[in-house]
Amino acid sequence: THNLPPGLEYLNQLDQIIIHQQVELLEAILGTETSSRYEIKNHLGQRVYFAVEENSCFDRRLCSPIRAFTIRIADNAGREVIRVIRPLRCNSCCFPCFLQELEVQSPPGTIAGYVVQNWDPFLPKFTIQNQSKEDVLKIIGPCATCGCFEDVDFEVKTLNEMTTIGKISKYWSGFVNNIFTNTANFGIQVPVDLDVRIKAVMIGACFLIDLMFFENSLDGL
Repeated sequence: THNLPPGLEYLNQLDQIIIHQQVELLEAILGTETSSRYEIKNHLGQRVYFAVEENSCFDRRLCSPIRAFTIRIADNAGREVIRVIRPLRCNSCCFPCFLQELEVQSPPGTIAGYVVQNWDPFLPKFTIQNQSKEDVLKIIGPCATCGCFEDVDFEVKTLNEMTTIGKISKYWSGFVNNIFTNTANFGIQVPVDLDVRIKAVMIGACFLIDLMFFENSLDGL
């Protein structure tokens, strides 16, 4: 474990990670997008990290689901251990050359890996890459991601897409949360012996999936 990036030692023990988006009172009352804040917990509900999204009000209001952001993830001592960077890119199969790509750094300034959206006419598909941009895993979502009254699972698969080794799940949060706020609860299940850098990239993938498929603008409510 002495070779692990600082702050990721705890991920070495986990095969399940819970990501809980904190309820923003202003968003619930006014229906206005605010910067997202998350708690990252183990399967017992104990907080391991917390995360804060950084971007401008302009990005949140006009580019909501495809907005550029930097998410800084810190441990309980306040030390930043993971940085997730998303540039402004397309979110449509009509533009297959400029689809989503996410960079994950750990420690900040050092590449841990990437999440790359793959073109597909029917299914949400992503590739998890290591720091050398070598493909490691695939993520494949369902054809419909509305998830009314049920969880939505994105399967984590081997590169040949034949074997499922884990999943990213968007948990049903209840009527009030889903109608009046964009708060979300996600679970990540991966093999416990998966490289901790790839586990960090999976956290980044979870944030990307949240914004692409589950964070809809509230301005019309």
